[in-house]
Amino acid sequence: MVLSSSLPVVVFDIDGVVRDVSHSYRRALADTVEHFTDGAFRPTMTDIDELKAEGEWNNDWLGSQELVYRYFESQGRDRPSMDLDYDTIVDFFQQRYRGPNPEDASTWTGYIRDEPLLATPEYLDSLTTAGIAWGFFSGATPGSAKYVLGDRLGIKDPVLVAMGDAPDKPDPTGLFQVMERLTNTPDSGAVVYAGDTVADMKTVLRAREARSHIRCFAVGIVPPHALPNREVRQHYRQTLRENGADVVCDSVTELTPAVLQKIAGE
Repeated sequence: MVLSSSLPVVVFDIDGVVRDVSHSYRRALADTVEHFTDGAFRPTMTDIDELKAEGEWNNDWLGSQELVYRYFESQGRDRPSMDLDYDTIVDFFQQRYRGPNPEDASTWTGYIRDEPLLATPEYLDSLTTAGIAWGFFSGATPGSAKYVLGDRLGIKDPVLVAMGDAPDKPDPTGLFQVMERLTNTPDSGAVVYAGDTVADMKTVLRAREARSHIRCFAVGIVPPHALPNREVRQHYRQTLRENGADVVCDSVTELTPAVLQKIAGE
């Protein structure tokens, strides 16, 4: 789906935007930290939010490791003295998130099986009908991203840049890669990037610095876990705005064609 029009293209993050990972990725992260601190510390949603608000922990494996390090530092230990093997952390996380056979999607039995969808095929079809090209730039692994996009949403050959396809956010390289695949005129026009973390907002800020001739807009999406409590929701919205969000929405489906055109100033 490549379009060359004056309409903006829209690029979506996946986790917290297209699917609810409150009880999957975040649960696996909490499980991992609890396991590697020998049951002494299990991070809450607030702990995880505070980590991600730093803007540098889009990778949940690294985030898990960082929280383990910080716990033991709070107990008076220094990092060089800790015997933390990153690959072991990743393997434990993946077995929680995907199941005992994390490399075989046909056998996944982990938390990934129970993720509610936040976007629908009908919503994406409405963008296509309006002439708006769309794709995905996510820190999720390619297997996990393709599972939700292909198996759950039924998208054939999605325009996707996932973990390992580009540097981690907030580096904007992956955003540019998606945009270049969506339009015949990648060096002009407008791109709207919708994400739920500070790293996503910073990605747009860095994109503007790198290619000032492209109009880049950041849309913050409040993830489901932050919606029920008004105070938490307002704090999350404020954090996204303070870190570069041009607009903040409570659901990705609020980004209708009319809203997207208004954001991009068309």
